[in-house]
Amino acid sequence: MKLQRMNRRALALGALAVSGALALTACGSDETGNPGGGSSNAAAPSNVKCDDASGQVLADGSSAQKNAVDAWVKQFSAACQVEINYKAGGSGAGVTAFTQGQVPWAGSDSALKPEEVAASKKICSGGQGIDLPMVGGPIAVGYNVPGVDKLVLDSATIAKIFDSKITKWNDPQIAKLNPDAKLPNLKIQAFHRSDESGTTDNFTKYLIATAKKDFPYEGGKAWQAKGGQSAPQSSGVAAQVKQTAGAIGYFELSYAKDGIKTVAIDTGAAEPVEATVDNATKAIAEAKVVGTGKDLALELNYATKADGAYPMVLVTYEIVCDKGNKAETLPAVKAFLRYAASEDGQKILAENDYAPMPEEIITKVRTTVESLS
Repeated sequence: MKLQRMNRRALALGALAVSGALALTACGSDETGNPGGGSSNAAAPSNVKCDDASGQVLADGSSAQKNAVDAWVKQFSAACQVEINYKAGGSGAGVTAFTQGQVPWAGSDSALKPEEVAASKKICSGGQGIDLPMVGGPIAVGYNVPGVDKLVLDSATIAKIFDSKITKWNDPQIAKLNPDAKLPNLKIQAFHRSDESGTTDNFTKYLIATAKKDFPYEGGKAWQAKGGQSAPQSSGVAAQVKQTAGAIGYFELSYAKDGIKTVAIDTGAAEPVEATVDNATKAIAEAKVVGTGKDLALELNYATKADGAYPMVLVTYEIVCDKGNKAETLPAVKAFLRYAASEDGQKILAENDYAPMPEEIITKVRTTVESLS
């Protein structure tokens, strides 16, 4: 009888161990349903340093980097007992949540403004919010024009399309750039972001830098041009482009899935430049660090004409306190950002249609992450 009880106890413990193992595996699963939401390699990285990281971390911000964060979380959570919940409500929402002390880190496709740095000092005890460039990539211009498999546009034409000055796909200015295309007499349906977005900020910075005459706006996270239709977040714009004949919109390359075609940009280089990870990296390599102290904000060269350099790029920053981070979340945030900036973390970006940071930039990011306190 005693032996039977011991056997039953051993079986119960074995089942509990299997259950625990399955639960741990589930922590690393991707439940977003997003086709770009993670690398297919589900093996836990062996070199992730978890340190004392534990618990749950809530973060918010850039939807541009959501697919990258999903991929990082999948790997990181498989190695560390930490649940990362990244809301991806947009850059504006993320910065607001950070400066109000609601989240310990945020993602933004634009560096902090002076007033946002000032606001961060209230929640970063003895420190301030800093910008850590972690994710790069092309802002793709996706289109849905039946019968047109390849499309070339320049910045002036893109500006006029998104400011409702060009309204038909067979417009002479588009036809001149695409002499071999059979352009239909179809109304253009231009989609922009409805929420405040760093993607909008960088998209309009490109147009202002290269076609100011045709895009006479100040730019920023909120859309300013005339006409068009709006949709929330990059995923919303991509969905509208996919389902609407005559549509065009802007979003990160990782959202150009399931047959969405992307525009090649005539920059004045020898050939029109495609929106690819490698071409975006060539453009980001021209960026200069303009932040001071531990802040690593970058200045991008949107007007590049270098062969193979795709100019419509963005860099997503992870925003965190340099000092004065909350003790209960600092170990987890630091461990996660360490992994994201690591060689493995950056490699995952390219596997998910993002551009890794150039070595000289990511080396500075790694050093700064280790100094967070």
